[in-house]
Amino acid sequence: MTFGSHAQTFAGRPVVEFPADGPPPVVDGPVCWRIADWHFDGDTRQDVLSEQFRDRFDRFVEQVGNRVEALVVGAWGYAAFHHAPIAQLCAAAPRLPRLRALFLGDMVVEECEVSWMRVGDVSPLLTAYPELEVLRVRGGEDFSFSPVRHGRLRKLSVQSGGLSREFVAAVLASELPALHHLDLWLGTDDYGGNTTVADLDALLAGKLFPALRRLGLRNAEIADELAAALATAAVVPRLERLDLSLGTLSDDGLAALLDGQPLTHLSTLDLHHHYLSEEAANRVVAALPGVEVDVSEPQDPDEDDGETYRYTAVSE
Repeated sequence: MTFGSHAQTFAGRPVVEFPADGPPPVVDGPVCWRIADWHFDGDTRQDVLSEQFRDRFDRFVEQVGNRVEALVVGAWGYAAFHHAPIAQLCAAAPRLPRLRALFLGDMVVEECEVSWMRVGDVSPLLTAYPELEVLRVRGGEDFSFSPVRHGRLRKLSVQSGGLSREFVAAVLASELPALHHLDLWLGTDDYGGNTTVADLDALLAGKLFPALRRLGLRNAEIADELAAALATAAVVPRLERLDLSLGTLSDDGLAALLDGQPLTHLSTLDLHHHYLSEEAANRVVAALPGVEVDVSEPQDPDEDDGETYRYTAVSE
């Protein structure tokens, strides 16, 4: 899978593009603003923000900053060359006093492969915006996190083709007492996704994030191992939603999950983009009649010289 379209909605609001020039559009009701400027300028200085993006961002903050509640940041020039505008977003915090939801990295593959996106440490955004409730970040190259304490964050979604164990460890070392929804795209080892089930022990044991009710361990090359661990994980009984989508889940992983603790308390079990047989997909739906089970997008494994390969939805 590649990202084929920009976000049309975010944080429950329609996305409105901030124009390259001229006044901002008149909006009716709550919206999510989007700012982006894609161009290939050949400048490989990673510490220099694209001039076009910087100018547009400054104008955006000046013209609509005091009424922005949700913001999507798309391309910041050519993201394989330039680091994400984290410093600029942090510096603008006093002029974005109502911001509650932020998505950094809304790009399609024609703009930049996710594994090429230079992002940096995203945790300063939480320090700069203590009232933020939703943070979604997407990245691959130089993509990191530092442990933080944030009292208001309810949803954290980290999208990557390969999420490092250092990134995951920093998230799990953070104090996030209001966190209700955690979504981690673990990816593949080929793109830096070296997180193991053991790295998630404290999370699966239910020792972290007391408000957590929705857990996504998605886009994972280790989907079968995760399913087996979740079969006995102490965190599962307090979840309302469990998401193992976009990964390489097979019949073996599903069997381990279903043979473990009950899942009938869930409202949703999302397994879409999987490698389940039709029989296994039918089994999980039948086993959980009161649960919304998504087994759409079945995949066929590739075979080469007798070897079978299964792929996550997002890698490069």
